[in-house]
Amino acid sequence: MKNRAQSVTTLVDSPAADRKRRMIRYSVAMGIRMVCIVLMLFVKDWALIVCALGAIFLPYFAVILANVVAPARSKAVEGPGGLLLRADEPVG
Repeated sequence: MKNRAQSVTTLVDSPAADRKRRMIRYSVAMGIRMVCIVLMLFVKDWALIVCALGAIFLPYFAVILANVVAPARSKAVEGPGGLLLRADEPVG
């Protein structure tokens, strides 16, 4: 078993933050679907077909997008050794 060190910057988002991000994605997709449904009342020809396809297929893609889990961040951690204090700046 490989032992990898975890740092704060490589951890995934908290469950609450991940849930909020997924709910926002789903709500935006459903909002676009509602716009498609309303537009179907006012448009004709090919635009009607586009709006109907959006109203039919957007729920499927909204669920797929809402269930995507955020990947772990893999940014390198910078240590505090690279920070320099200027003599004229107060500490704190």
